[in-house]
Amino acid sequence: MQNLGEKMKLRWLGHSAFELASNEGTNILVDPFIRANPNCSLKPDDLNPDILCITHAHADHFGDAIEIARNCNSTVVCNYEISNYLQRKGINAIGINCGAVISAGDVKIRMLDAKHSSSYDFEIDIGYGGNPASFLFEFDDGFKVFHAGDTGLFSDLKFVVGEVYSPDVALLPIGNIFTMDPKEASIAAKWINPKYVIPMHYNSFPSIMQDGFEFEKLVKNEAPTCKTMLLEPLESYEFNK
Repeated sequence: MQNLGEKMKLRWLGHSAFELASNEGTNILVDPFIRANPNCSLKPDDLNPDILCITHAHADHFGDAIEIARNCNSTVVCNYEISNYLQRKGINAIGINCGAVISAGDVKIRMLDAKHSSSYDFEIDIGYGGNPASFLFEFDDGFKVFHAGDTGLFSDLKFVVGEVYSPDVALLPIGNIFTMDPKEASIAAKWINPKYVIPMHYNSFPSIMQDGFEFEKLVKNEAPTCKTMLLEPLESYEFNK
């Protein structure tokens, strides 16, 4: 881990799964796809989040949420429909909707929109999983991280995420097929204009193989002030404000 001061720590667990740790030690796990994640060598038992955030109900994002939440007595933050599903299984889940913000320790968690689909595709009878979402995490020093979830390119990335919230870090999917491709993600980076952009949701499966270095070149052309960070799965980084 690169040490840039006692600031927010981030670890990519492969695919769209990330750990975020605040200055005061609040640990957040986003899209906990662990056991079946081909790029993650961890087990659910290796993780101990205070908060789980789920962007939508697809198996590669919902992942091991139930097992981890039970093991760690975690609170799950998700949309209303997923929260009902989890509550029926005895999980402490808080259902919110786009635009809402809640506090978790020294972190504010805001749910924003995403353009995608959402269903319980891991059940025998596929069910409606509510609207897909993205999350904005604001830490007590004002540092902000945006997790885009699974999304295509749409105007909220510019007029809401970029102009209203101005995150310091943007975690953007680049895999194509189910999300933005690298070109669209580079445009999203331009619209959001963060200090750092980290690609995600790629190279997990054959259908979403992409060249991270090509994405970096596209971002340099579209958003030259934005630094692309190509993390390896399980690599950590500590951000300075």
